[in-house]
Amino acid sequence: MDAKVEVLDAVDLDDSRNKAILIVTSIFFAISLFSVILRCFVRTRVVRAWGWDDGTMVVAMALNTVFAICGIVGCKYGLGRKLAYFTHHPNDFHRAMLCWWMGQLFYVLTCVVAKVSIIIALLRITVSRVHAYILYAAITLATVVGLVFFFFTIFQCDPVDYFWNQARSTAHGSCIDKDPLIGIAYLYSVAAAITDLTIGLLPVALIWNLRMNRRTKGAMVAILGIGCIASAAVIIRIPFIPNYKDPDFLYATYQISIWSNVEAGIGITAGCLTTLRPLVRFLRDGSSHTLSRTTPSSYPLSSNVAGGFHRSMPSKQMSRDDARQLWTGRGSDEYHGVTTTISSAHQKQPGSSEEGLAPGNNNDISPGWKVERSVRVSVRNS
Repeated sequence: MDAKVEVLDAVDLDDSRNKAILIVTSIFFAISLFSVILRCFVRTRVVRAWGWDDGTMVVAMALNTVFAICGIVGCKYGLGRKLAYFTHHPNDFHRAMLCWWMGQLFYVLTCVVAKVSIIIALLRITVSRVHAYILYAAITLATVVGLVFFFFTIFQCDPVDYFWNQARSTAHGSCIDKDPLIGIAYLYSVAAAITDLTIGLLPVALIWNLRMNRRTKGAMVAILGIGCIASAAVIIRIPFIPNYKDPDFLYATYQISIWSNVEAGIGITAGCLTTLRPLVRFLRDGSSHTLSRTTPSSYPLSSNVAGGFHRSMPSKQMSRDDARQLWTGRGSDEYHGVTTTISSAHQKQPGSSEEGLAPGNNNDISPGWKVERSVRVSVRNS
């Protein structure tokens, strides 16, 4: 009787870990999906300028969707539960392990592709060669280390399916020692944290010297700096990496599952927030009015990142235009709406038909009709 109660208590404790993974996965997936949908709407309907970074972020969201599905389905089969749970559900263990394995693969792909999208966007507003080299180094580091972790995760067991079938008595195979895999996981986490901090902090240097009002500049820095939160998620996850060696694997690694979802969701959301300011103008002015007066950008968002994301070093003016497009959707948005009044007068010519219409006399300094008109102009700083 006491043994039965102990097993039931263990199952009840499992539920909290299982539900925690399910809740966090669902919340951050929904937030990231909503942000990508808004980004696509802004790029295709409001500013009508689609770039490489937008397409790459859509790919990242597709990968994140598979990652989330692995987590949600894995929770159904026992992700985050103790081994005691599987004594009553023996057929669910290999399914939960398969979901965990696939989730790790799509987690790595999601985070790497999301970082690539953000870095492509930052390269458009880079003036300094040093900043550009830093971004290229970051994209190389994230990609190379991510691929190393990806392939180590796939081929850690021989055959591959032995990872999720090892509990079965009929399974035959072997897995590498956990220590090298833990070392690769540490390497990936450190590289991811460095890349996220670079993405979060470098925009301060990129944007600070641009000719924008302080409110806009501060908002851009704050939103781009959200990427630092993703690095915080990576750092928080690092102490839990040794749990890869725990015999109670699915339960011991629930923190890794949770913080992986947080990192992926925040990374995608941070990359999309920088593109959503035109949506405020769209909602404020009215959809029909805004769409009727929206024209394609003077500098398409993808034009400066052609040829494998390489571009010649831009002028400061081009970078300012790109930075405003990144934030507002149009280069002149910050300076749009200046009202200029132009006054002019028509000189009265002898014999002209205007002679009888002129309200002044011959002593008027500027006889004739005086015309005043107000126009809306856009001003660009050179």
